[in-house]
Amino acid sequence: HVQLVESGGGSVQAGGSLRVSCSVSEHKHSAYCMARFRQAPGKEREGIAVIDSDGDTAYAESLKDRFTISVDNDKNTLYLQINSLKPEDTAMYYCAARSGSWCDVIADFDSWGRGTQVTVS
Repeated sequence: HVQLVESGGGSVQAGGSLRVSCSVSEHKHSAYCMARFRQAPGKEREGIAVIDSDGDTAYAESLKDRFTISVDNDKNTLYLQINSLKPEDTAMYYCAARSGSWCDVIADFDSWGRGTQVTVS
């Protein structure tokens, strides 16, 4: 497992942008997958995007135009940039990690952050 500490959430007006961060302790394996999820009140958790140890990314089809996942390896930090925010983006945003080469939001992630709240009004 890795330790994940999230930050960067907050309240934003619709149409604005926000970047949420996830500080990652050192990966113990050379191959790994990082992901961002969100969960809105009363809804199931939704996979947003993944990025693997090669830097390859994949997005949920409905979100790919406004969300960008990235990693700063020097800072050991995972970022999620969200543009053109909508009220329906209001949710708790989580980061997750797993070792191995399989990188998909349906994979079994064994490390989770506590989440950061994003509220759009």
